[in-house]
Amino acid sequence: MERIDAIDAEILRLLQESGRIKRSEIAEVVGLSVPSISDRMRKLEARGVLTGFTARVDAKRLGFDITVFMRVSVDGSEHYAEFVKRATARTEVLELHSSTGDGSHLMKVRLANTTALERFLAEIQTWPGVRGTQSSIVLSTFKETHTLPISAGPLTPAERD
Repeated sequence: MERIDAIDAEILRLLQESGRIKRSEIAEVVGLSVPSISDRMRKLEARGVLTGFTARVDAKRLGFDITVFMRVSVDGSEHYAEFVKRATARTEVLELHSSTGDGSHLMKVRLANTTALERFLAEIQTWPGVRGTQSSIVLSTFKETHTLPISAGPLTPAERD
């Protein structure tokens, strides 16, 4: 686990809240100079803590009306790499997770409509090793975020060793 101090935690909180915030605004909030903020951000990126900046868009306004959580059962580890390669190459797949429980993988997929969903399901079911799928169509979304509740704190005894 990456340890961060209170200033880095506040920088990350501000960036998650608004990726377009100016470094001068961050500097004002945390009480450091702009070069210090730039240096801290550069170090957070180098450590892999800060991984990029993206825009959030409204999927429905852009014609992606259907969100689906899909469990996919893939037979055997010999098909694992090929499945991951195919799934990650598809722009409809927003998230792909290896999981426990029913199915071996969980995908979050955004599509235009049920016709597109039917086509997508038909294609996936032809992929090598895919034994089956189970889909749940989202009716309403009340919360969707990538924002983490970041805080800084002292090292635990295990982290000090």
